[in-house]
Amino acid sequence: MLSIFELSALLLTLSATLGWINHKYLPMPHAIGLLVMSVSASLILVGVDAAVPERHLFDAMTNALSQIDFTALVMDGMLAFLLFAGALHVDLGRLRERAVPVAILATFGTIVSAAIVGFGFWLTARFIGQPMSLAWALVFGALISPTDPVAVLAVLKNVEVPATVEVEMQGESLFNDGIGIVLVTILLLFATGDTGERTTVSAIGELLVVEAGGGLLLGVVTGFVAYWAMRLIDDYAVEVLISLALVTATYAIAQRLHLSGPLAVVAAGLLIGYHGPRHAMSDQTQTYLFGLWTLIDEILNSVLFLLIGLEVLVLQFDRTALLVAAISIPVVLLARLFAVWFPALVFTFSALISYRNVPFLTWAGIRGGISVALALALPESPAKSAILAATYAVVLFSIVVQGSTLGLVARKTLFDKETPSG
Repeated sequence: MLSIFELSALLLTLSATLGWINHKYLPMPHAIGLLVMSVSASLILVGVDAAVPERHLFDAMTNALSQIDFTALVMDGMLAFLLFAGALHVDLGRLRERAVPVAILATFGTIVSAAIVGFGFWLTARFIGQPMSLAWALVFGALISPTDPVAVLAVLKNVEVPATVEVEMQGESLFNDGIGIVLVTILLLFATGDTGERTTVSAIGELLVVEAGGGLLLGVVTGFVAYWAMRLIDDYAVEVLISLALVTATYAIAQRLHLSGPLAVVAAGLLIGYHGPRHAMSDQTQTYLFGLWTLIDEILNSVLFLLIGLEVLVLQFDRTALLVAAISIPVVLLARLFAVWFPALVFTFSALISYRNVPFLTWAGIRGGISVALALALPESPAKSAILAATYAVVLFSIVVQGSTLGLVARKTLFDKETPSG
């Protein structure tokens, strides 16, 4: 049994080692390189275990990984810091200009994609011979439809896109997680048979408004308090400490009040990132504060992508589940295509959403650790194996294949024409 310190040392050492190898010898972006190498290492260990079982290398690694509660680590630990770090660097002025398309993609796009994926996954499973209830299929649709802010922001660091498209991607990925988590919560009630007053239309509407709206309001309030405190002093060490307190306190309060923690820290991060440098932070404070959060983002990203790859070791899938998983990839892509194409069709009379951006936004629908964490947290059921396999298949494909080719898609679809994007 490893201690928390020893587990942390193991993960950081592996992240640093694989990151060094990727930087020195491989051409892949840091996050994608870590994921590819950790998955490769996992598969090699599986092969070694099958060939030389007496070595016990596989057992040693799986025992260490089994001590890590991936869902708790991501949802109750890393996520708050990663979302705040991402929101801190988003231009709130540009985001306000693109508020309508961001809101449409984050809400309508997520809900529509969840429905299409759910029905497609249900039909696919029935066709292959692994039937599941429609409710469980819709749960998968809800947890896989939101684009992952951590993965999207990590990939965007290596892709050049027009500013308006970039802010749409950033805004959508930061806000649609709150919607996705609420959808999963609601659909789980139906999947597990826990229906009643909580599943009425009014109760569901209230849950959406309270969790999402309350989370945003909480983030604005705590963000303003932190901003006000920073304005009254000029001490970079204290101001950096205030930013750390802001993230942890906001997320903890949101969880205690049953509000959306992800939306709360995003709202706080946007407020501090935009107004702080203009009115509350000296140049020295900006250097230290933004430098610290950039490092936090890089370190946690490295550990998260490493863990996503290594988690393959502790998961077991049967052949039918793997077949369902393979087919789920085009189902998710088609749902994403419709989710970004339909709003462009509806708003064809305006410049709010451009047809020209549809191919890129479709391919940029990258999923990541949040979907994996939600899938792992599902209660035990006959459908869980297929949902886990499909989640991993979509996440790995989207990060490795879509993420590594997103720059090429951007050059082909966004920059080949003279018409400005929007």
